[in-house]
This record gives sequence, structure tokens and C-alpha cells, in this order.
Amino acid sequence: MAVVAAFVRGGRRGAPFRLPGLPLRRARAEDGWSDEPRHPAYNRPVRLPLTASAETMQREDALYDVVVVLDWNLRSRARGRGSAIFFHIARPGFRPTEGCVAVTRRDMGRLAPFLRPGARLAVRR
Repeated sequence: MAVVAAFVRGGRRGAPFRLPGLPLRRARAEDGWSDEPRHPAYNRPVRLPLTASAETMQREDALYDVVVVLDWNLRSRARGRGSAIFFHIARPGFRPTEGCVAVTRRDMGRLAPFLRPGARLAVRR
């Protein structure tokens, strides 16, 4: 999956992530990502609140302190093929995500400086 851009959350403690090669957007309370296949903005960034289902980009937990947008079903969107597939911080104990790729905060810090638009992530078990 190709890397596209990133959202970062400000105001958290800890070292910020260095993402020198990516277009960045600071996640705000009104930032969302549509995951409703019937909505015209399916698998696109949206402004919250939204009448349809959408992922909140500014979460209360640390999972989305940095969210790297991956080119999964973005360019040639197919409704129901998957949306909001991101690279982000893992849940404690690596509990499953809903289709995203997640790593420890430490590993994200190690990888972040090397991420560029078009870079491809190879995901293996």
C-alpha cells in the first residue's frame, strides 16, 4: 500500500513524530474520514459531524497521535471495498484493528522519518 499523507495530533506528551517527507495536517475535532459506502464522500476526509458513519481523526486515546493515510481504495474508489485504512499506533497488547496497519509508538518513531508520498508498505504476517 502506498503512503499518501499524514494527520498528527498536537498537545500530547512525549516526543513528537518527525515526518519531514509527508504532507501533514494537524487533526482537529471536526476532522473525520467517511466509512459509509453509500455516502458521496466514501473513503475521503470529511468534516464532522456527518450524518453518515465516519472515523474520528482526533481520538481521545493515543492510536491516532499520528495517522498515515494509505492508498487503499482511494484513487479508484469502489464502494464497500474498504475505507479508512491507515498506518497508526497499535492498541495495548496489539488488539486487532479494523483493517489498519498498527505498530508500537517506538516503531512508528523509527519509521516516520523515512515515509514519503508513494513509498510502499509491505505487510506480512
